[in-house]
Amino acid sequence: MVDLLDPINAITRMFEAEKFDDVVIYCKKILDKNPKDMTGLQNITTAFLHLGQYQDALDYSSKVLEMNPTDTYALKNKIFALERLRKFDDVLKSCQQMLDIDKNDTWTLNSMGLSLNELDQHAEAIEFYEKTLQLEPNNITALMNKAVSLSYLNKFEQSIECYDKVQQIDPTIKQAKKAKSALYVKLGKEDESFLAAQGVLVKDMKKILQDAKNNKCTVFHQFCLNEFNDMEEKKLRSQS
Repeated sequence: MVDLLDPINAITRMFEAEKFDDVVIYCKKILDKNPKDMTGLQNITTAFLHLGQYQDALDYSSKVLEMNPTDTYALKNKIFALERLRKFDDVLKSCQQMLDIDKNDTWTLNSMGLSLNELDQHAEAIEFYEKTLQLEPNNITALMNKAVSLSYLNKFEQSIECYDKVQQIDPTIKQAKKAKSALYVKLGKEDESFLAAQGVLVKDMKKILQDAKNNKCTVFHQFCLNEFNDMEEKKLRSQS
């Protein structure tokens, strides 16, 4: 028999065990007793999101919002479900509802931008990424998606600047250097493309290019020489 006396603890245990189907069954029993029970409605929505049953998640989050239109947890679940259902016009409407509640919610600003991208409204999308970056200058999601938007608008140099900043913040993001390298190819800059693919930042490229010119060698050979010299310096420091 399902114990409904302590639903929050029971649901938490099921989520921790990733038993999302059990969460759905449990919450339906709660909702059979009280169709307006918020614990049941919110958690069945989350479980359906985990199960990839996005229409069901949308239906239950909408029930919460019928009772409380400003419930931000339900609104974000609804936005997530709508994104997965590729209903981007509806995503924009729900995002606007969120922004009416909190105009500085960066998650929503980024979601707004992503949906505008999907609707091929890249210039408008950039406006929302820039709002995010005014609030959080190092927001990786906004920087990456702003870079993509700029690329669609053929603003390759500006796109490269965004990818470069991403690398400065988090050098482990491989997608940034790959995208930056591809943009240099579009600009006809093969040497810069090679350096970008190695993870070299824009500020360091000029010196490598100039050194290669001074040494009358290829950029590839100059880069390899620099790498070798760096390794030797590290070896000497470790021995001292």
